[in-house]
Amino acid sequence: MIKPTGPTNPIIRKEIRFLFKSYRKFGSPIWKLVGEKLSIRKRGRIKVNVGKINKLTKENEFVVVPGKVLGFGILDHAVNVAALSFSNSAKRKIEEAKGKCLSFEELISLNPKGSNVKVLT
Repeated sequence: MIKPTGPTNPIIRKEIRFLFKSYRKFGSPIWKLVGEKLSIRKRGRIKVNVGKINKLTKENEFVVVPGKVLGFGILDHAVNVAALSFSNSAKRKIEEAKGKCLSFEELISLNPKGSNVKVLT
């Protein structure tokens, strides 16, 4: 049986290392959780639609998606979303609703303790 090695993409591996370093530096378990969720194989990684983000959040909340944000659905309020990647339509819909598409580094610099951040899985 082949031993699972995790992602081989160097960009994703860098993101995972950064999240674990942030966990050790700031002591916030949310960054460890996101790093663990990113460490799984690509097929098992999280995919969240904009409609689900709309349903589960309120105005100006911070959301972390340990995977990809897809553009199906409607977003009717501003939300700050940090994710590994965004589809073009998802990015457009978030920005049209006056929200922000952030990287993990940007979110951690804004909120290093991870307080009031929702993780969508």
